[in-house]
Formats: sequence, structure tokens, C-alpha cells
Amino acid sequence: MQKLKIALVLVFLFGLVFAAKARELVEFEDAPAGIIVIVTSERSLYFTLGQGRALRYPIAVGKRGKQWYGTRYVDGKYVNPAWSPPPEVRRDFPAMRRVYEGGAPDNPMGVRALTLTGGEYAIHGTNRPNSVGRFASYGCFRMFNEDIVDLYERVRVGTPVIVTR
Repeated sequence: MQKLKIALVLVFLFGLVFAAKARELVEFEDAPAGIIVIVTSERSLYFTLGQGRALRYPIAVGKRGKQWYGTRYVDGKYVNPAWSPPPEVRRDFPAMRRVYEGGAPDNPMGVRALTLTGGEYAIHGTNRPNSVGRFASYGCFRMFNEDIVDLYERVRVGTPVIVTR
């Protein structure tokens, strides 16, 4: 019984140490309002508000070997998006269905998605909130569902997305 109590305390403490923080208003380099900046090493997404301020959201980023850097643009906005796993994901997880219906509780895209130019990646919600704050994806950026809903309302098609190390 004592070992079980110790194990539960360690699990709780481990979760506190690695839990992603909630979105917050922060100081940010003086960038024009309306730009998304993703800092992969921080596992943070910043939405610039101008005047040296931004909203910072915790995100999940690509696993080792799945990260990318550069500038893309939001080219689509979707509510309860359907999802088809790309070939690389299906290769790693052959039991996955070919299509996950929008709004389904097991849909990895969550409740909103912002697709990016280039056709491969998106900023989206997740059905695995424990992955937020980690190196967990195949190159997409996962957010808590409540955060992607907030960001979705602020972003327009054409918004620049700058991904840095």
C-alpha cells in the first residue's frame, strides 16, 4: 500500500512538472499584429497582438526527425475537420482507419484546424490533451481544443506562420 501511495504521488508530481501551461498574455518582440510565431524548442505558439504583446499558447510539436522550420500561411479554416492519416502515419499505425469523421471523439484533429500552405501540416486541436507541451506529432502543431477555438476566431486565411527552432 505504501508503494502505491508513493507511486501515485510521483505520477502527480511528474504531471505537474511536465504539464503544459495555459495560454497567457506575454511581452513579445515588437512584431505587427496578426502573425503566428511558433518556437519549437519552447513548444509555444505566439499570436502577435502588436505593441510588444502576444498571446502564448502551449502546443505539441514534431517528434525528433519530424520537425520543420520556415514560413507558411494559413490557407484554410475548418470546424470539426475530418482527418485521413498520411501514408507515414498509416505505415507506423496500420490499424488506423483511413478516415476519421469530423467531430468524432477519436479524431486526432480535435474541434478546429488551420491548414497551412504546402498541404502537409496544420495547427489543430487534439483528442490527446496530455500530448500538448511535448514533442509528439508528425509535424503538425497540436493545441488544447479550447485554445484552438480561441486562436481560430482570431486568425484569418492568409495569416503568416513562422516556425523557428
